[in-house]
Amino acid sequence: MRKLLVFIPLVAFLGLGIFLFKGLFMDPRTLPSALIDKPFPEFSLPSLYNMDETLTQLDLQGEVALLNVWATWCPTCKEEHAQLNKIGLEEGVTIYGLNYKDDPELARQWLERYLDPYRKVIVDEEGYLGLDLGVYGAPETYIIDKKGIIRYRHVGEVNESVWLHLRELMQTIEKEDA
Repeated sequence: MRKLLVFIPLVAFLGLGIFLFKGLFMDPRTLPSALIDKPFPEFSLPSLYNMDETLTQLDLQGEVALLNVWATWCPTCKEEHAQLNKIGLEEGVTIYGLNYKDDPELARQWLERYLDPYRKVIVDEEGYLGLDLGVYGAPETYIIDKKGIIRYRHVGEVNESVWLHLRELMQTIEKEDA
């Protein structure tokens, strides 16, 4: 019995080594989401443009669209904003914004200054919707299909190469929904 106890550290070391070795080949930008292929979480939150207007998950249905989680305190959100303007304003892609744990007045000023690519912006001051989505931090971008089902999640900045991938996915989803 004592001879077997000698091997416990060796087995633990090998197990840890295999776990760490596997991690070397994983993409750190890919975070699992339990919500893929599930309906967008139910919510009832104010619109950034009219705080008396209440938005719900039903407002995100009807077409394949992006939902971008952003905040004025997020430096990466500012970096990606020019790309979002190109996608939303120039290419006409529907983008919904989720203003995450932010001051609505600062968010309105920010969009006035840097332009507004969003069709609607949901105010999530307390971060409860972000919590329901499993948001790690801003920015994050989701693809939502016509029925309000989350089909894809991207963590981090949307740049030109990410956009090419997202656009291809959106086109595939639109064909599936047709």
